[in-house]
Parts: sequence; structure tokens; C-alpha cells
Amino acid sequence: MEMTSTRNVPAPVATVWEALNDPGVLKGCIPGCDTIEPDGENAYRIAVAARIGPVSAKFTGRMQLADIDPPRSYTLAFEGQGGAAGFAKGDAKVSLAPAENGAATALSYTVNAQVGGKIAQIGSRLVDGAAQKLADDFFARFAEAVAAKTGAIAAAPPAPAAARHLVRVVAVAVAIGIIAYLVSRLAR
Repeated sequence: MEMTSTRNVPAPVATVWEALNDPGVLKGCIPGCDTIEPDGENAYRIAVAARIGPVSAKFTGRMQLADIDPPRSYTLAFEGQGGAAGFAKGDAKVSLAPAENGAATALSYTVNAQVGGKIAQIGSRLVDGAAQKLADDFFARFAEAVAAKTGAIAAAPPAPAAARHLVRVVAVAVAIGIIAYLVSRLAR
């Protein structure tokens, strides 16, 4: 499945880029994130505890950054396992552009993801609900963390229904696989 969306973050591009590449910031923004640790050049291991519908599990995975063009874009390849709960793998293309006269950043992403196991079998309504909550929580926390760095107030308007649907799919992929950043970067 392919998903795309754009979110506004109340900070300049350079600040958002720095936050998207800071494992400490991402760990604090990803719901249920236990660890994000370096695992080679531009690569990270991640562990996240998540509940999606009736399925709870600890998901572990790896993400690798490629095509890095600071502070504009990169590609994030991810894969992860949650034991019997399932798996996720795919990639996300993330790009940043100035918005609102440079006072904010438009964070755009396109995600291609595959999920399998119990997660893929529980039904789209439960998966969509859990993914929506994960995505909303991530973007709210991320906007607050970035705004705190700049002294701005994080007040992002709600995303339209199509964007929320996309964010749900990305959030599931991240929760199952590598969660973050993606951040920057998530939904169906």
C-alpha cells in the first residue's frame, strides 16, 4: 500500500530536520517506544510496545536512512517483527519545505508498507483506530517537542480525513516495525 500526507510543524526547516534526526526526541514522541539505538552508519534499532486492537506485543526492528539531502529529505527503509503479532516492512520518503513564511515547516511523506501476521488479520476498523491514535499522538508530541526548542506554541490544525487515514497506516508500520520518524512519517 502507498500513503502520502503533509503535516505542518511550528518551527523552521533546520529545527525540524534536527529533531527528525535526534533519537532522543523521537523516542520521546513515539508512543510506547522503549529504545532507539544506533546500529551502523545512518541506521538504528528500535523497540516499541504497542497494542493494536486485541493484539499487544513488543515490536523490534531496524531502520536505515538513505538518499540523505540535509535539511530537505531522506528515505527511510524499515523492517520489524512483533513475534506472533506480525511484521512490517517498507520505506518512507520524507521531505521538508518552508511553510508560513519560514516560521513553520511542511513535513511531507510517502510510505510504502507491508504488514502481516495477526495484525493484518484483525480487521481494518481496529487497525485504523489504533493507527490513528498512534499517529495523532506522535505528531502532537513531535510538534510540542519541536515547538519547545523554538519557544513556539504547537497548534497544528487537525488533518483532513484522507490525511488521517494515511497517517494511520504509517503509524501501524512504525509501531510494528521501526516506528519512528519517521517520523516522521506514518499511516494508511
